[in-house]
Amino acid sequence: MRFGCILLRRADALLQRLIAAFFLLLLLYGAYGLWDSAQICRQADGTVFQSYRPQPDSVQSFADLQASNPEVFGWLTVDGTHIDTPLVQAETNTKYVNTDVNGQFSLSGSIFLDARNAPNFSDGNSILYGHHLQTGGMFSDLERFSSPDFFNTHTEGSLFHSGSWHTIEFFAFLEADAYDPTLFSTEPEENPAYLDYVNQHALLVRPVAPDPKAHYITLSTCSDASTNGRFLLIGQIHDDTA
Repeated sequence: MRFGCILLRRADALLQRLIAAFFLLLLLYGAYGLWDSAQICRQADGTVFQSYRPQPDSVQSFADLQASNPEVFGWLTVDGTHIDTPLVQAETNTKYVNTDVNGQFSLSGSIFLDARNAPNFSDGNSILYGHHLQTGGMFSDLERFSSPDFFNTHTEGSLFHSGSWHTIEFFAFLEADAYDPTLFSTEPEENPAYLDYVNQHALLVRPVAPDPKAHYITLSTCSDASTNGRFLLIGQIHDDTA
């Protein structure tokens, strides 16, 4: 009988240790989840890279960033938003979905140029992609342009490439399908027809005069409307430096 009691006590002690270990694992898992979320938010926040932003009197810091990752080629700022970030481009459109500008794995990814586009934005339509994160950052602020008030009061951005800054004049906000052949074409066949298509499908739009030499830029991120739904903010790149 005494031997049986000893076994029961030992079994009870073992059970208590197992329960304690289980709850410790749950606690550690929860702590890791919070840390992981914080890391995603930190990596998605463009302020992490502000020291590398090209300055009018020097681009050395930006050159330092390029030295660490030669696929960094430009910088995008959308006035009045948190979008103020380096731009990257790879040989495919999959790499920077889950890779940061330092070339490290990151669930928040990077803002990247379509692999089909020239990095000097000489194509008819240059397309930039970025995640739409619930925690903010990357291209999450594009959804704010669905508000007429926000759209009408935030009309410009800045684009750095090839050693100089250029102004972007935003003129259209759309919800579109990711496989739309016109909106996701890098070389619209006819400029007037492209603008007509944008005007017909835009939720919000400002008049823009057709210009056969115009270079457009499309910022694209996921929407919640459908699996292939996208928010698009379209602008025209001007030759004058910002």
